[in-house]
Amino acid sequence: MIKLQNVSKSFSQFQAIKSISLTINKGEIYGIIGASGAGKSTLLRLINLLEIPDKGEVEVNGQQLTILKSKKLRQARQSMGMIFQHFNLVANKTVYDNVAVSLELAKTPKKERRSRVVECLQFVGLESLMNKYPAELSGGQKQRIAIARALLLDPRILILDDSTSSVDLVTEAEIQKALDELMLGRTSFVIAQRISTVINADQILVLDKGQIVARGNHEELMEESEIYAEIYNSQLIGDADDTELIEPEFIGE
Repeated sequence: MIKLQNVSKSFSQFQAIKSISLTINKGEIYGIIGASGAGKSTLLRLINLLEIPDKGEVEVNGQQLTILKSKKLRQARQSMGMIFQHFNLVANKTVYDNVAVSLELAKTPKKERRSRVVECLQFVGLESLMNKYPAELSGGQKQRIAIARALLLDPRILILDDSTSSVDLVTEAEIQKALDELMLGRTSFVIAQRISTVINADQILVLDKGQIVARGNHEELMEESEIYAEIYNSQLIGDADDTELIEPEFIGE
């Protein structure tokens, strides 16, 4: 469904992605792990050409995106939903209008637009907040609004750019449940700071300095990748420390 062939991207003198080739089959979930600056977000933004590669080819659903003109590229992107780390909600628009924006741009009839927006808000459990503004929402609610917006066009491909890193552990678990349902049957890419977010992915890519230095499922990487094992073990210790700081009666709330 997706092919990257010798894709590279630089910013000034910094090479963010170095000649990456990758083939993704339909319905697979790929996790992407790596230190800050490893190139994770740049790699994802190359898939839908929010970043234009300096060289190499990006093919999605049989189309070479790198040669498409702007109108055709916009059409191709409609098959992809992206959920950003920092929500990207418009402050002066209601929850309803933030979710509906892509259907408004497509001039979808008002009745059909409302039905689809309500359906997506019901999916994330926030239909009652459709007339609120982003400033009135918690971080977890904002992220669920972003999930509803990504779901609106029923994308075949989902790109999740570290979408649970801005919330606490309890809220992360709630959001992850919604994301797991959303990813069913869809080809998905998930950037994660925490390995627990992608531990069940079909494949996990470990990025370092713009290159894929290891790939496999969780069990394979624990045996074969020193970088991956170090990250996982350090997070296990951190989770244990965090749990000790939480009062028992609060855990279930």
